[in-house]
Amino acid sequence: MLLGLGLAAGGTVLGVGTGGTASAAATGRDGSRGGRGPCTYVLVHGTHSAGAYWLPVAQELTLRGHRVVAVDLPLHGSQAFVPESYQRQDLAAMATEPSPVAALSLDDYEKRVTRMVRRAAAHGPVVLVGHSLGGATVSRVSNAVPELLHHICYMAAFCPSPALPTPDACTAAPENENALIPFDQIIGDPEQLGVMRLNPRTGDAGDLKALREMMCAGYPDDVFRQRLGSMQTDESTTAYAGRAVGRADTWGRLPRTYLRFGKDRTIATKLQDRMIAEADARTPHNPFRVHDFPTAPHIGPLDPAPVASALAMLAP
Repeated sequence: MLLGLGLAAGGTVLGVGTGGTASAAATGRDGSRGGRGPCTYVLVHGTHSAGAYWLPVAQELTLRGHRVVAVDLPLHGSQAFVPESYQRQDLAAMATEPSPVAALSLDDYEKRVTRMVRRAAAHGPVVLVGHSLGGATVSRVSNAVPELLHHICYMAAFCPSPALPTPDACTAAPENENALIPFDQIIGDPEQLGVMRLNPRTGDAGDLKALREMMCAGYPDDVFRQRLGSMQTDESTTAYAGRAVGRADTWGRLPRTYLRFGKDRTIATKLQDRMIAEADARTPHNPFRVHDFPTAPHIGPLDPAPVASALAMLAP
């Protein structure tokens, strides 16, 4: 959900499939591609984030011979909206300053990523990967252009189902009861602003403790501050409310992988397990291949190599 790349040094494979073995997924920086040939990885960030979130993993994949596109969703990253009041740290003004991010929906995110996938697919196989809220976009794009995708991957990400059709519904599921939702850190009224607005430049000790626990408990202080400095203030509440259920005849026919983070306090591990189970029940002939990172928080392993190794195994 929130930005970074964080804690565990390795992972093991839980699911059975053609993606490789536990030892293969945990290989270090040996230069291996993982699969037989290069492909393009289209990487989708999560909430309050940007394509730069993926840079450590993208570098690893590139050094193994793959092409990588780390997408900036609309009004994120290179197009980020920065509230004027945030620059001044005027919290009262931040509570009411309008945001163009409020007009965004999953439709906008889907269109941006689908356009990238179309361009990438002209040059070979495409692996589509989403982190956190980015999983909803992965499902939507998988419905739109399944013929252009070789593999889809959810990294501690929302994978909506008929029972939990939106990111909001996933967040409210009982399996997510141990997650930390930053209600006390939200600036203003999300219903009026149309965005969930946070203040990454906060100096409040309680806010910093909550944000750290949500994103990257156990991180070194300097790395936590770096990740915090990369966050964006606003995320669309409409995007969270958008329906993103993969259809069995499109999304359901694509090989899919889930990178499961065992210390996630944003999308709780029990919720990850429920989403995996519900997806598998809908397409029992095509279950998730699950790679487990038992000590990873929401933003993932501090060392990007294990994640890159797991993703490299998805290449054709």
